[in-house]
Amino acid sequence: MKVLPLYNVLVLPNSNIYFQTQAFRAIAGNNVYQGDDVTLLIMKEQQTREEITEDSFYPIGVEGKIEEISGEGYVIIKTGRRINVNEIAINENHEIFVETSVREDIKDLNINEARQKLYEIKTDLKELLSRFRWGSIMENYIDQYTSIEEAASVLSSWISITNEERYAVLEMDSEKERFEALEKIIYEYAEVTKVTTDAHTAQQQDYQKLYKENALKKQIDYLQKELDEMHPEQVTEVRKFELKIQESEMNEEARREATKVLNRLKNDGEHSSESGMLYDYLDFVTGLSWKKEQPELIDLDEAEKVLSEEHFGMKKVKERIIQQIAVMNLKRKQSGSIIVFVGAPGTGKTSIGKSIAKALHRKYVRVSLGGVKDEADIRGHRRTYIGAMPGRIMDGISKAGVSNPVMVLDEIDKLSSSYNGDPASALLEVLDPEQNNTFTDHYMNVPYDLSDVLFICTANTLDTIPAPLLNRMEVIQFQGYTPLEKFQIAEKHLLPKALSSVGLQSGDVKVTDEAMETIISDYTREGGVRGLKKRLDTLCRIAAVKFVRENGVPEANVSDEETPEKTEPKIIVTKDELREYLDMHALTHNKVKDEAKPGVVTGLAWTQVGGEILYIETLFTKGEGKLNVTGQLGDVMKESVQIALSVVKARFPELASKFKENDLHIHVPDGSTPKDGPSAGITMTTALASLVTGHPVSPHIGMTGEISLEGTVNAIGGLPEKLMAAERAGVTKVFIPKDNVEDLRDVATEVKDKLEIVPVEYVEDVLRAVGIME
Repeated sequence: MKVLPLYNVLVLPNSNIYFQTQAFRAIAGNNVYQGDDVTLLIMKEQQTREEITEDSFYPIGVEGKIEEISGEGYVIIKTGRRINVNEIAINENHEIFVETSVREDIKDLNINEARQKLYEIKTDLKELLSRFRWGSIMENYIDQYTSIEEAASVLSSWISITNEERYAVLEMDSEKERFEALEKIIYEYAEVTKVTTDAHTAQQQDYQKLYKENALKKQIDYLQKELDEMHPEQVTEVRKFELKIQESEMNEEARREATKVLNRLKNDGEHSSESGMLYDYLDFVTGLSWKKEQPELIDLDEAEKVLSEEHFGMKKVKERIIQQIAVMNLKRKQSGSIIVFVGAPGTGKTSIGKSIAKALHRKYVRVSLGGVKDEADIRGHRRTYIGAMPGRIMDGISKAGVSNPVMVLDEIDKLSSSYNGDPASALLEVLDPEQNNTFTDHYMNVPYDLSDVLFICTANTLDTIPAPLLNRMEVIQFQGYTPLEKFQIAEKHLLPKALSSVGLQSGDVKVTDEAMETIISDYTREGGVRGLKKRLDTLCRIAAVKFVRENGVPEANVSDEETPEKTEPKIIVTKDELREYLDMHALTHNKVKDEAKPGVVTGLAWTQVGGEILYIETLFTKGEGKLNVTGQLGDVMKESVQIALSVVKARFPELASKFKENDLHIHVPDGSTPKDGPSAGITMTTALASLVTGHPVSPHIGMTGEISLEGTVNAIGGLPEKLMAAERAGVTKVFIPKDNVEDLRDVATEVKDKLEIVPVEYVEDVLRAVGIME
């Protein structure tokens, strides 16, 4: 008897199974003929005959007979009883042999009830066939079904159930359960087919309606265009929006949304309650530049010249921008990571953005993020809210008028979060090159490509920038300016601008070199030049008053290029006159002390306005070993105190009893200024070692670095600013962590020339160098 392995076929007893002749030959081979008896087995998984094993089949099958092999391309197998598969053997030619036994059915089916249900099923199938043009032909075949198994077998190819579910029907011994399962399968098939057919019919009707509608629209558009050309002054706002949408190069999603809003405006009319909101939306979306700008080749020498015109120094920053331009020239597109400029206020982080835009021949737009705490400020408000408007990013794009401006995101470190969301998280999509090509503003509700925008961020510190956001940016440090650099900036840029702002010529007022140096050293204390600019603005205003009183108002001011000859300045500002001109006392900077005392050591600190020296003061008082720390120290510096205390006790065990017999007070002046950061460990340790040994450390020796319990001196940040503060305060020798030696290249030469800089790796290196340890 020939064994036929089947997969995903509904095999039922006492029914007919239909095959295409070609598919049947692939299963049974060519050596089967009409009238042959066959055994139908169900495979667990679809396999080729070469892959089939004894375990490939379910334990229940059906015996059958080949009823007809038609020349018209089909084969009919008449099935009989269900059988149990007792044993399976497969020979080397992959022929299958089985030993079977009859599997009896449970005769629990009510014949009359089954006959009535079969009639209802055939009626439902006829109703289904009536939906098709060829359906009437099949109705006669349905009338010939004598059992539900026959109906299910015919529908086997179209029923969407799995192989396991098909076998589960065959496995049922109860005739009643099998009938109910087949009934459920047939009705589910019929309902799904009805829904699919109705949907297809409705779709065809929609297509016909759409074709007609498009034809009518084309005629209307043609006529409307003719009218607009005849009477351009009568073109309505709605029509203007239609033309803008058609002429814009917005993506398909944006075009669909804009068209939908325009249709609402048409249907609601200009006097509806929502017309203002719809108008504003269309005005914003159609006003955006959707055009992808063509890349422009930038001359590197010209760009370098532009960057140097208004900004003195900044060598590293300018080199990085030139690198960016070179890469963009080679790739013909926006490329590279997002840049964040980090440094003290007044160091030119924001203003250089304008120069970068000028060098790239692009539009410049600045977005201030300081104090932003609402996610909607970045992503925009949803239009369902009253007063909704786009976020600051898309508003900046709109103001720029192009899709590829240079956008400066100012004060990114001053973002905050609230119950309205986290704006820093919203910026992740804006600044990620892998995501921002489909940035979606909530107000617009359609994607916009930001990949051509050159984003430049500015910050005073990295501490408050979330790590995921910082990870997407390349950090470029803006170091504080040295006094020499400030002098050059003041002479070449700040003073001429200050004079021009009050209507004076550069030849009218002269500030002596000594006066300028005094303003820089005694009237400003920041790492940048913002304070210096304020002082020069004040000086020029007072000079303007003095000029007008002494010389009157000239008939016409001319530029320096038009001045026929240079004359002696009418006002000369000297060092002694600064108190009068600036109307303020000179600022006091920390200076090194003249006398060395045990327990007092000079440290170096970084602040948001540059570097500063600070003293670590320690004192023993009679007590019971209590520790008192003052000076508004943060948690990190308090931990440095504990580490330094443990290190000193470990290095001087013979003197450790002093810490038990006395109370220890550690103070960091001045007390009104909060202080924190991982860089005071070595200074704390040296101060405590000096106190416990009684050996004073010269105040002209400064140091910075964090330590571990092992005594290793760890790297710190802000080295250039700290060394500038040390040089300004009169420090002559500075200990720095060995790991920070590479950072010395960022320190100005005039600062390094005045300091003896000693890299150290262990705390013992410092203690020996200052004479505390031998």
